[in-house]
Amino acid sequence: MLTTLWLRLGAFLGKTLLWLLGIGLLGWALSTAWFAWQHKGPVPDQEQIAPGEAAMTQDIIQTAIRIVDQHREGTRYLRDAHAKAHGCVMAEVQVPSDLPAPLRQGVFAEPGKTWQATIRLSNGNAYPQFDSLRDARGMAIKLLNVPGKQLLADRQSQGEQDFVMFNHPNFFVSDVAEYRQNVAAQADGKKAMAFFPSLDPRTWQIRHLFIALATLSPPPASPTQTTYFSVSPYKFGEANAKFRVAPDPDSCPGYTLPPQNQDLPNFLRSALNQQLSTDRVPACFVLQIQRQDPSKYMPIEDTSIEWQESDAPFETVARIKVPAQDFDTPKLNLACDNQSFNPWFGIEAHRPIGGINRLRKAVYEAVSDYRHRRNAEVE
Repeated sequence: MLTTLWLRLGAFLGKTLLWLLGIGLLGWALSTAWFAWQHKGPVPDQEQIAPGEAAMTQDIIQTAIRIVDQHREGTRYLRDAHAKAHGCVMAEVQVPSDLPAPLRQGVFAEPGKTWQATIRLSNGNAYPQFDSLRDARGMAIKLLNVPGKQLLADRQSQGEQDFVMFNHPNFFVSDVAEYRQNVAAQADGKKAMAFFPSLDPRTWQIRHLFIALATLSPPPASPTQTTYFSVSPYKFGEANAKFRVAPDPDSCPGYTLPPQNQDLPNFLRSALNQQLSTDRVPACFVLQIQRQDPSKYMPIEDTSIEWQESDAPFETVARIKVPAQDFDTPKLNLACDNQSFNPWFGIEAHRPIGGINRLRKAVYEAVSDYRHRRNAEVE
C-alpha cells in the first residue's frame, strides 16, 4: 500500500512539473511574441524629448551628488560611477588609409590620420571594490588636439573628442524616467525597488533586471581582453550610430598574459601593468561603428534595446594601439583621477543623441564640477 501511495504521489508530482513546464514555455513564447510585436521597426531617426525630462534630470543630479557624498574615500570625492580606474594610458588611434567614403565623418574624415589619445580603463561601481567582484568594466577614450568647434561653449580651447563605453551592448534602463527611479532606489539602499518599484506587476522591470545582471559580469583576465560598447547613440555625420571597441590581437605582437592572482584587490591594474610596463608588449583594438537603419527596430530613445548586428553590422573606422609604457605612478594616477571624460566633450559630427545622453550632459557637468570643487577645498 505504501508503495502504491508513493507511486501515485510520484506520478502526481511528475504531471504537476510537466504542467508547470508547459505553462512556463507558453508564457515564454507569448512574452517573446509580445516583445517582438511591440519592438519592431520602423523607428524615428530624430530625437524625441519626453515631457518633464528637464525636471527629472534635476532630480537625478541631486541624487548623483548624494552618491558622490556617500562614496567619498576619506576626504577625496570620487566619481558617481566608474570610480575605480585600472589606469590611464596613452594610445594612438589611426584611421585606415582605405576607409570607405561614407565612413569618413568627423574625426575619421582623413584616411591615414593618427590621433594621440588618452584611455581610462575602470570598474563601473560607484565605490572602489575588489576587481574579483561582478561589475561593469569601462573604457573612456579622449582624442587630443581635435580641431573644430566643441559642443560645450566652455570647452572651446580643449580640442578633444571623447568616446565613453562599457562592456555590455545595452543599458538596464530605457529612458530618463526609468533612470531616475532606478538610481534613487539604489541611493536609498533599496536595490530591490530599482526593478520592482511597487507591488503592481505591471511596473516590474524583469527584462531590465536580466540586463543589469548580465552587465555585472565576472572580471576579465585583463582590461585589454574586453569588448566595450557606447550603449547610447551618437551622430556620425548625417547618420546615427553606436560605437564599439574590440580587442584586435592580430595587429599587435603575440602575447600571453601570465596568470594573475585574482584574489588581489587590484589584479586588473596588475594585469595591465604586467603587459604594458613589465613585459613591454602593446595592446591593440579596433574602433567600430554600427549605423542606424530606421527601417529596423533600432531606437534612439531606448537604450535598453540592443541594435542587432543582423540589422546593421559593425564597421571598423579606426585601429587603436596602446604602446608599452609606465602608467602606474602616483603622479599619473592622480592625474588620471582628476581627468574628466564626457561624451559631450567633442564636435558636432559625433554629438550624443537620445534621452540618456541628454541626461549625461547635465549630470556629468554637475557632478564633475561638484567633485573637483570639493577636492580642491581639501587639497
